[in-house]
Amino acid sequence: QVQLVESGGGLVQAGGSLRLSCVFSGSTFSYYTMGWFRQAPGKEREFVAALARSAGNTDYTDSVKGRFTISRDNAKNTVYLQMASLKPEDTAVYYCAALFTSSTSYYTRNRDEYRYWGQGTQVTVSS
Repeated sequence: QVQLVESGGGLVQAGGSLRLSCVFSGSTFSYYTMGWFRQAPGKEREFVAALARSAGNTDYTDSVKGRFTISRDNAKNTVYLQMASLKPEDTAVYYCAALFTSSTSYYTRNRDEYRYWGQGTQVTVSS
């Protein structure tokens, strides 16, 4: 059974940085497209970033482009979200998600396509 465990969240001032980690277990990590989503209070869970099996294929929501970077280390079964220039509107619970795919270049923003989810990690950005 696939399990995802996020870490790295916390409280940071606006303009600061955080790196989220998500450790994958229970299957072969390299067969999965990975995504990061976030959910602010009272809002729906929204797409943040995705990374195909091939590390060169990435996608970001417009609001984080140029500030966030998604990456993976297949040797460590871990996906990262490096967040810089954080803003109060980035405050949310951040979730990683996994999608099994035979394609090395496929990624998606559709949360319904991701079968496995972590428990989330809180990121709070103060102004």
